[in-house]
Amino acid sequence: MSEATSRRAVLGWTGAGVVLGAAAAGGAVTVLKGDTGSDTQNAASAGAAVEFHGTHQAGIVTPVQDRLHFASFDITTDDRDELVQLLKDWTAAAERMSKGQAVGEGAVGGLAEAPPDDTGEALGLQPSRLTLTVGFGPGLFDKDGKDRFGLKKYRPEALVDLPKFAGDALDTRRSGGDLCVQACADDPQVAVHAIRNLARIGFGKVAIRWSQLGFGKTSSTTPEAQTPRNLMGFKDGTHNVAGSDKSAQTKHVWVSDSDGPDWLAGGSYLVARRIRMHIETWDRTSLGEQEQIFGRTKGEGAPLGKKHERDTPNFKAMKEDAHVRLAHPDNSGVTILRRGYSFTDGTDGLGRLEAGLFFLAYMRDVRSGFIPLQKRLSATDALNEYIQHVGSAVYAVPPGVVKSGDWWGRALFEAAAAAAAAEGK
Repeated sequence: MSEATSRRAVLGWTGAGVVLGAAAAGGAVTVLKGDTGSDTQNAASAGAAVEFHGTHQAGIVTPVQDRLHFASFDITTDDRDELVQLLKDWTAAAERMSKGQAVGEGAVGGLAEAPPDDTGEALGLQPSRLTLTVGFGPGLFDKDGKDRFGLKKYRPEALVDLPKFAGDALDTRRSGGDLCVQACADDPQVAVHAIRNLARIGFGKVAIRWSQLGFGKTSSTTPEAQTPRNLMGFKDGTHNVAGSDKSAQTKHVWVSDSDGPDWLAGGSYLVARRIRMHIETWDRTSLGEQEQIFGRTKGEGAPLGKKHERDTPNFKAMKEDAHVRLAHPDNSGVTILRRGYSFTDGTDGLGRLEAGLFFLAYMRDVRSGFIPLQKRLSATDALNEYIQHVGSAVYAVPPGVVKSGDWWGRALFEAAAAAAAAEGK
């Protein structure tokens, strides 16, 4: 197949009378008017594309998709130019895949003697609102005391190593990483395809350290939508930052010009935690106790003593160690943007379900966001008897790519290169 082989071309969508487009920064989706006469369609059912370019990366305030493939990478090269070229290549591939297009020359039609540019398993599939969001871990800036890429002094002060919280049982094989990519889509194969291709492009320069598949989103950035349930059957994080609430995003999610460093303005910080749920123990707990532990009703998801899930909580109606009482922004003083997913990875060696919550949260500053919140929860949350944090990572998330030819991390690497040139290095 010729250059720019696309899933759209394979599907022959142009003949379907539906034109999909997207507009606005931050991953908003616009589905243009088609033959149906409707001005809008359900984005997920239409398989729409989310705009890749914008002031902020898509996949943060974007309406949460149904599926996740998250991957954390170790950088295996010490060559700065190779790393820069990788980020350029990743950006170009991500832009194409977000549009439903194949990577490079595509999966078919190329030289029979060479591997194709694209792995091909997404041929025939719609874009499915795929978003790809990249983050930079502490190891990009300084690893084992070595400033591999001349970036050490550009590490943001807020990109701190998370402290050990009470009850943590972290597995180093599921923690950390120099780079991460969060792929969210409404079709799991589209998300998996995206990570697989980026890993393939990075062969010899990066290697996947760990990854996580997720399903059943457990949070919503859409205020009119019900909060999805976690595997315990409860709604959690109902007071999430809405994708339409620019004021709250500015206050709690986006790094500002005054926060520093300059290269991160418009970006954010991401905390990822793999939280194992002791499902079998939970399932033997009475309904009344479950509701007391969360501080919510299981049916409606309302705060105890209230009727609706987003009613203002009466904290005095809850036990002092109830999860909502400790975590709610009105009581904890901490607001973060959650994008978590449920996961199941079969069973462990004892026949117990290996399942839980893959917690993802974006915030303006980790020091005033996740850390004080988790200290509070890890100390006294009644839910701790039924969960355990087993994986952990933190990343600085650079701002968005504003146009074709731009690339993830350009401002960081250009600032470092300019400083090095001025110093005669």
